[in-house]
Amino acid sequence: MKILVSNDDGYSAPGLAALVEALKPLGNLMVIAPEQNHSGASNSLTLNRPLSVRTADNGFLYVNGTPTDCVHLAVTGLLDFKPDMVVAGINNGANMGDDTIYSGTVAAATEGYLLGIPSIAFSLVGRSWEHLATAAGVAAEIVARFQRDPTVEPVLYNVNIPGIAASSLKGIQATRLGRRHKAEAAVRAENPHGEPVWWVGAAGPAADDGPGTDFHAVASGYASVTPLQIDLTHFEKVTQVRDWLGR
Repeated sequence: MKILVSNDDGYSAPGLAALVEALKPLGNLMVIAPEQNHSGASNSLTLNRPLSVRTADNGFLYVNGTPTDCVHLAVTGLLDFKPDMVVAGINNGANMGDDTIYSGTVAAATEGYLLGIPSIAFSLVGRSWEHLATAAGVAAEIVARFQRDPTVEPVLYNVNIPGIAASSLKGIQATRLGRRHKAEAAVRAENPHGEPVWWVGAAGPAADDGPGTDFHAVASGYASVTPLQIDLTHFEKVTQVRDWLGR
């Protein structure tokens, strides 16, 4: 199996190194990741300047662009083969509920999916890289499961792993996305010139975190696997809009 690996924390992130090490026995890996951290970049493509691709000392390729740039360039020009799978992560922090809209990690996997390739995003809940080995083990298990029993059509999976010891992990659950309350207020500050600047506020707490959600699974000690789709059409409203336009 040929696996394209990317992330949003940058090519030198511990999570990327751990993911690559965990997946080495499962296939031939090509790593193409952003030069710098692009957390929160979502699905942005760089269209206003050319992109450069360089090789790090460890053999990873890195791009002066976004996670989406990395996967898009790899599949549409850099590689002379089509990967069998795109894997993104391991992200430094959760990507659950509404987080998936902003996540660069999920965006890297989404780009693979849009290009017709089964894709999985992996995130470790927590910010200290503690218990990274747990997340790497889950990633290897899920990719191996896919190898043994692949799906007929491309899939997009969002996986979140609790920051706990592997011995404490209760298993893996299929989940849906939960929801968060609105974000915390933006934080006003001043730059060295006394001019006002703003920091985006922290994400709000979970609002919809009941059984079946990714939030609930992770809080209960399980890794969550949420299948995602890209079609944003609100089909139940199409007739309503058609009637509204016809008035």
